[in-house]
Amino acid sequence: MNNVIAEGVANHDGAAPNSSASSAQRYLVPVGRVFFSLIFLMSGPNHFSAQAIGYAAAAGVPLASVAVPLSGIIAFVGGLSIALGYKAKWGAWLIALFLVPVTISLHNFWAFTDPMQQQIHMAMFMKNISMLGAALFITQVGSGPLSLDARKK
Repeated sequence: MNNVIAEGVANHDGAAPNSSASSAQRYLVPVGRVFFSLIFLMSGPNHFSAQAIGYAAAAGVPLASVAVPLSGIIAFVGGLSIALGYKAKWGAWLIALFLVPVTISLHNFWAFTDPMQQQIHMAMFMKNISMLGAALFITQVGSGPLSLDARKK
């Protein structure tokens, strides 16, 4: 079933799609890839700022001056890979590699006593978990239509 969905030849129930569903899928999948990637493409360069490094250091991230810029590179490269649909499965694994430690170390809402900070970090934690789910999905189905990977086939 995954190959059927990844190739864009089935709709939600596994049946052959009609032409309008197929056309919608052809364009919605790359739009979704770009929308998903934007947060990583836009925030990646921020990981080189003194403010981002300082925030991570204050949160207890070890070697923040190295870890934060490195995480920015990982997020940016993964996001670019997914947006372009070039080796998107690898790009999605990079995003997962980025999200797991960031989510656990910087959005540990359970460690906050201030209710407002706890709510903010819980929302950020859940946002990251959601993005991790999407990244894991991409690791399995790939980039779909209108991608650099699809051009090679």
